[in-house]
Amino acid sequence: MNIFSTLKKDRRRSLLLLAAASLLFWSNMGSLLPTLPLYVQHIGGNKQEIGLVMGGFALGLLPSRIWLGPMADRQGRKMVLLLGTTVSAIAPFGYFLFQSIPLLIILRALQGISIAAFTTAYSALVADLSPPKQRGELIGYMSLVQPIGVAVGPALAGFLLQQAGYLSIFLIATALGFLSILGSLPIPEPTAEIQAQSVDHIAKSEPEESFWQVLWSERLRIPTLVMLLIGLVFGTLSTFVPLYIKETRVDFNAGLFYTCAAIASFSVRLLAGWGSDRYGRGVFITGALACYVLAMLVLWNANSRTEFIIAALLEGAGAGKLFPSVIALLSDRCLPKQRAQFFSLCVGGFDLGMAIAGPTFGGIADIIGLQNMFAIAALLAVIAFFTFITQSSNNLRSSLKFAIGLQQDVYALNRP
Repeated sequence: MNIFSTLKKDRRRSLLLLAAASLLFWSNMGSLLPTLPLYVQHIGGNKQEIGLVMGGFALGLLPSRIWLGPMADRQGRKMVLLLGTTVSAIAPFGYFLFQSIPLLIILRALQGISIAAFTTAYSALVADLSPPKQRGELIGYMSLVQPIGVAVGPALAGFLLQQAGYLSIFLIATALGFLSILGSLPIPEPTAEIQAQSVDHIAKSEPEESFWQVLWSERLRIPTLVMLLIGLVFGTLSTFVPLYIKETRVDFNAGLFYTCAAIASFSVRLLAGWGSDRYGRGVFITGALACYVLAMLVLWNANSRTEFIIAALLEGAGAGKLFPSVIALLSDRCLPKQRAQFFSLCVGGFDLGMAIAGPTFGGIADIIGLQNMFAIAALLAVIAFFTFITQSSNNLRSSLKFAIGLQQDVYALNRP
């Protein structure tokens, strides 16, 4: 991580504060993820009500992506970052105060807005503070705190639930949220001068674009479609893997599947960003999509512990390469004043896919069986793979060369 030593002191301080705030934020979110279904059941909720409360998350997450991105671009990253951390601090204690299912759904929707706000502002801030030639490396390192927080939070929640009950979890989650606010407050808003250092003269001449022009832009359309397809794959994975493992009667804890995936994701991120700076974003996105294809194919035929572990490692490696590389790709392709909007729309594609996968494929699973759902997921991953390698540039030849690292991104604003 020598890149941090090359940054100016003020940038290094801002990035370290951002990393600390992110670790606390994701620990907060992670502690509530396994707790809420059990809590809703504890207060008398049935399975349908548990699903409604957990699904309320998407009600806040998906629509808010549309307006939070432009807000972060026009009114400042820090304001949107503080919006995310503030809601993350308030919502957990609300779960304990209000035990009405409709109110719990509203609180869960607020948490969705919180994640949309924090991730959009966080990604934009990291991109603003990153030197163009080392952007992928820095984004990769700064993305490491998410899997750590998501791993720490559930472990902490499991311990507290056994020792002290639900109130202790909500109080700790609230405390983590307030600490995340404190970590965010000293972070200065990037000045126009700092943002300008992340682009060159080519970018400064780019014209203004409307919302619809941005959404349908060649720079954004294909990455967003790819993320939508992978969101569907990930939603299928998270919905059906525990049930599928149980159905196969393999002696394997479903929780261990996600642990293996998290370890692989963390490990790959250490090198993926660095590699994308040197060998191009395209080859790493292509590799990530290939990992998803292989992971789903392994799951389709899995009937042993080893095969489930291999599938988990492949999926984790795919996620670890895909997300930092896509964020770096979008940072290359847009002006600082567009970054948050680009990020929110593209990641919103993944959110949409993840949200609709369960409800959409649930009925199909009853007809064709859980095993064959992973064949469908593999097909979706294959479509994402071929969409990227054939459509990621301005023509087929250029797309293929970019996808295997033989050509620069023609849509990048920072290029020789």
